Amino acid sequence: MADLDTLRAGCAEEVIATGLKCPLPLLKTKKALARVADGARVYLAATDPNTLRDLGAYAAESGHRVEFAERIGEVYHVILTKGGEHLAPPS
Repeated sequence: MADLDTLRAGCAEEVIATGLKCPLPLLKTKKALARVADGARVYLAATDPNTLRDLGAYAAESGHRVEFAERIGEVYHVILTKGGEHLAPPS
């Protein structure tokens, strides 16, 4: 897998939600996904400890794909690819 900087450079939107508590990182990410085309990527940086769990569950339910999800220091970094008709939902 490519490194975070390479993946992040290809993102159509960035959501910086550091310092925000649940559910704001998820809500801001949902809004960003709504603004981009199917197949586009959205990057999220958050410090809420529920970030990885929440975004993973949301992606599984909504047909988006988690490309990268990792905690680096105190920040959780997530890159999602927006699902659509041409992308199969995760199994």
